Amino acid sequence: MELYYSFSALIVLASIFAYINYRFLKLPSTIGIMVIAIVVSIILVLFGEKFLPKTFTHLHDLMSGIDFTEVLMGAMLNFLLFAGGIHININDLKEQFRPVLIFSTAGVIISTFIVGFGMFYLLPFIGLHIPFIYCLVFGALISPTDPVAVLSVLKQANVSKSLETKIAGESLFNDGMAVVVFTVVLQLAIGNEVDLGIESIGILLAKEAGGGLLLGVVLGYVTSRLMREVDDYIISVLVTLAVVMGGYLVARQMHVSGPLTMVAAGLFMGNFNVKFKMKSITQDYLIKFWELIDEILNAVLFLFIGFELLMIKDLNHYIVPGIVAIIVVLIARFISIWGPTKFMSFRTRFSPQTIKVLFWGGIRGGVSIALAMSIPKNEYSNAILSITYCVVVFSIVVQGLTIAKVANPKKIADEEKELESIALEESH
Repeated sequence: MELYYSFSALIVLASIFAYINYRFLKLPSTIGIMVIAIVVSIILVLFGEKFLPKTFTHLHDLMSGIDFTEVLMGAMLNFLLFAGGIHININDLKEQFRPVLIFSTAGVIISTFIVGFGMFYLLPFIGLHIPFIYCLVFGALISPTDPVAVLSVLKQANVSKSLETKIAGESLFNDGMAVVVFTVVLQLAIGNEVDLGIESIGILLAKEAGGGLLLGVVLGYVTSRLMREVDDYIISVLVTLAVVMGGYLVARQMHVSGPLTMVAAGLFMGNFNVKFKMKSITQDYLIKFWELIDEILNAVLFLFIGFELLMIKDLNHYIVPGIVAIIVVLIARFISIWGPTKFMSFRTRFSPQTIKVLFWGGIRGGVSIALAMSIPKNEYSNAILSITYCVVVFSIVVQGLTIAKVANPKKIADEEKELESIALEESH
């Protein structure tokens, strides 16, 4: 019953903040909700205990009573990733498979080490000393782009289909590599023995990522076949809900990546179902249902992120380290995009504008905060969480609100045409 009360309170607050944003701020819905939640949190932190003690206590108790890591990674993320996967065209993804694969694997590893080394050598200049292994932990949790934040922001940005697929595909698939890297580095940080051999890490990655993708394809195939026999929108909605909720339980029991299971299942079902004739009303209800789920959970998630400010102790002490981290993360993001594009250039050419959008579109979100909160409590955990929060808020608010301006569709199209003509001349 306690969970019901907590979720009810969050839905009420999300709806109020969404209304305020729609009427007055007119920001993208999820970003507006988060901004209002942050402002409310700041007011409560500064004046709440003196002027609004009951409100401050109630909200603090509400947030402290919810395990953000478990709620996001174990529940909300599965619905959001399935909803994201079901709307991606598999043919578009096939065309961009090579860059998506490299950005979501090599890009994550490159970024992790650049951030780790950067933070380790720069933080002492501002009086903060964090061991190298914990700097790597931070690098691992902040390097993957957040699929929920990225997909939410991409709805507002007018980018080409190929570029949208690159950004969305990378964010959907980099979870597997990020979780493996984060798990290995965190185990080293807390003193557990970890086999760092290429073979053992390869097996871990194959089990976590490969197992999740395989399970998702199996779930998607089986349920799609079942849905061919019953063309009814109520049953279709129930079946897709069963895939998400039951699929996560199966993935957890098998110790494979639940998020990647949901991505693969959503991709398979979203593309397989178009191969058989579905009543327009069934398809319409199914699409609208998952769009609604996506919007509601996004609103609650970004509200969560805004109110997490109440749970972070002495955040003001970590503002300067947070600014340093923002710069380091942006530099790491640029190198992890620019480097692989040079490696891929002999087959896939990237225009300067495309690289710019890929760089600025690497938005961090709730996944990074959830991973930071999963670090066992010690003398460095609060610092890492506080710095992570600074990076995430900057990423969502600043990058999220400006990505549409950075993405110049006409300029991208002109540059891509020029690259195509150069490639054609070279082939002759």
